[in-house]
Amino acid sequence: MSKLDEIGAWLRHRLADLLAENGVPGAAVAVCAGDETVDAAAGMLNTATGVEATVDSLFQIGSITKVLTATLAMQLVDEGKLDLDAPVRTYLPEFRIGDERAAERITARQLMCHVAGFEGDVFTDTGKGDDCLEKYLGVLRQVPQLFEPGEMFSYNNAAYCVLGRIVEVVRGKPFDACMRAHLFTPLGLTHAANDPYEAIIHRAAVGHIEEAPGARLRPASVWALARSNAPAGSMLAMRPRDLLAFTRMHLAGGLGPDGGSVLSRASVRAMRQPQVGLPDIGWGTAWGLGWELYDLPGGAVLGHDGNTIGQSAFLRAAPERDVAVAIVTNGGSPQPVYREIAGRVLRELGGVEPPGPPAPDPAAPPLDASRYVGTYRSGTCETAVSQDEEGRVWLERTPTGITAELGEAPYRTELVAWRGDALLPVEPERGVRAPLAFLGDDGEGHAAYLHTGRADRRVSPA
Repeated sequence: MSKLDEIGAWLRHRLADLLAENGVPGAAVAVCAGDETVDAAAGMLNTATGVEATVDSLFQIGSITKVLTATLAMQLVDEGKLDLDAPVRTYLPEFRIGDERAAERITARQLMCHVAGFEGDVFTDTGKGDDCLEKYLGVLRQVPQLFEPGEMFSYNNAAYCVLGRIVEVVRGKPFDACMRAHLFTPLGLTHAANDPYEAIIHRAAVGHIEEAPGARLRPASVWALARSNAPAGSMLAMRPRDLLAFTRMHLAGGLGPDGGSVLSRASVRAMRQPQVGLPDIGWGTAWGLGWELYDLPGGAVLGHDGNTIGQSAFLRAAPERDVAVAIVTNGGSPQPVYREIAGRVLRELGGVEPPGPPAPDPAAPPLDASRYVGTYRSGTCETAVSQDEEGRVWLERTPTGITAELGEAPYRTELVAWRGDALLPVEPERGVRAPLAFLGDDGEGHAAYLHTGRADRRVSPA
């Protein structure tokens, strides 16, 4: 039995118990090594109906969609139709944000590697028509600029919606038609859906949410976010095997299953080149063009995660070993599921050692939180950081906007020292304790940003 077959047998034996241990209703997993793929599924797609998950079930892949959107853009680069370093207005003269000077300078490259600098969590629903991305650009006119373009990394969903609009304008057809014509069809993706209308003809998962800490999971009342956010990952769904078919193309130097070129070898390499280093928050080492990049003991790893309404997805690939794993879930605490499965795959098949979960430093000195206390705000939450009389540091996050509408629960935790200006929450959130960093200076000795992957700007000192 090959190592890949051993992994497949282990998955089929272990997956159901792993889901039960972490309160995950259902999941599907696929692992490939070279041209061979194994997959497994367990649990339920919908706890209200009891429909079981299968390896052919469709789950939303969320922001992993961004790697596909970036690939569509790089195909235009291959064809000489897109210059990554030209201003966005070269292709979208109507592009406007709150800062006119920034809008004039932002490039497609900056959109792709999350350094454009404007507020990125804009989920306004502009309708279900083919003009939804065109209308979405109008929504951005008042969006604030958080920092100078290119200055730092801040994860930006809205930037990918703009990138998707560039794709459809240059191609002259709607974004989902571009996705189907230039990726689904040449890659032979038979179990992939751009929207609920396509997903309904398959066996599709429903997300499950926890409305309050400790509350019982319930099926989400909404299946997907707005179509206007499709290029960022609002509704693309597929089975894990099809997601790996896309990944295999990248591992094969841009070649599709029939040996034809889907993306040039040069563009495949360019997408893996670091464009910006990441803050110390437990994410990857750097961001490329679409891909999150990890420099790990044993070799490089590339990947992306995705989260939608009660669904989470994880994609990792070790290109030097031609190995990849895709994990899709529909609620509960998916991070421990991801860590156990991806950890074993990357270790045994990929020859790389994934990092363990972050842990507090017991030797760290007491925190001087004067730099950290204050209120930080983004388009989806407001976060207050305070220090009590005993010197303990507390974080309280209140969902706002779309996250509040979708039932996201408030989050409160103590923060403890981790590394430098990066602190660690004591209480896990959905099974993970994610570090957060305090960056920059507001000119009065306070951090200018609370960075959780997104740079939330300070709005008050205390």
